[in-house]
Amino acid sequence: MRTPFGSRLADLVAARGSLCAGIDPHPSLLHRWGLPDDAAGLTRFALACVDAFAGEVAVVKPQSAFFERHGSAGVAVLERVIAAARAAGALVLLDAKRGDIGSTMAAYADAYLTEGSPVAADAVTVSPYLGFGSLRPAIDAALASGRGVFVLAMTSNPEGSGVQRATTTAGRTVAQSIVDAAAEHNAGAKPIGSIGVVIGATVRHPGLDLSALNGPILAPGFGAQGATASDLRAVFGPGPRFVLPSSSRALLEQGPSIGAMRTAVRRVQDELAAA
Repeated sequence: MRTPFGSRLADLVAARGSLCAGIDPHPSLLHRWGLPDDAAGLTRFALACVDAFAGEVAVVKPQSAFFERHGSAGVAVLERVIAAARAAGALVLLDAKRGDIGSTMAAYADAYLTEGSPVAADAVTVSPYLGFGSLRPAIDAALASGRGVFVLAMTSNPEGSGVQRATTTAGRTVAQSIVDAAAEHNAGAKPIGSIGVVIGATVRHPGLDLSALNGPILAPGFGAQGATASDLRAVFGPGPRFVLPSSSRALLEQGPSIGAMRTAVRRVQDELAAA
């Protein structure tokens, strides 16, 4: 079995920094790059992003929906992106936000977290809102194959607050119960566990106790959505946690020049290091 995801992530963050670079082939970005909104344009866009990012950052994060919208041809491009990014040394976090129960969740786990699947990534985002226990097939598959999952806990969209900040019968917020459940799976892992959570970098006063998590935190909203390097301390505190600020549009808008995107990555990495 491969080295656990948490250990591989810790090593790469130490070597390359904490930035997670998103690959989001949004139709407006394809247009901005002068590319057609079809499988050919998608291929050129996505592989240029791999060239720009995968040798520079610890984690690249393809957004699965923007590939799926092109049908089977788009999924074939996603397969190429996953393989090429990993060959360049980056970990691939597939942003798919899957969540279901029973055999359906197990099928998602087979697709994204099982050795031999063409779309298996190093980690995948999952939704716990059918109950954290519904994620067990994905968590089991991830831990068995040295992969990871990132569980949505407190997202930055305004619609999420009413659910995620609601109080459970145990007196905790729903978001805190998700963090605590992830922490149970990470207990005792060194240097960190492989079950991460997603907390928006633009969320002010999340009110979460992250001290026992012992796992990575994906922090979307960094860059074009407004969060800055200095904001990360305000949101997540000064503790030595593995926070992965995720930036997509701010980097992708520098394309189609691979050099310009790479320069933008290095500038953000310097800002994060300084903060």
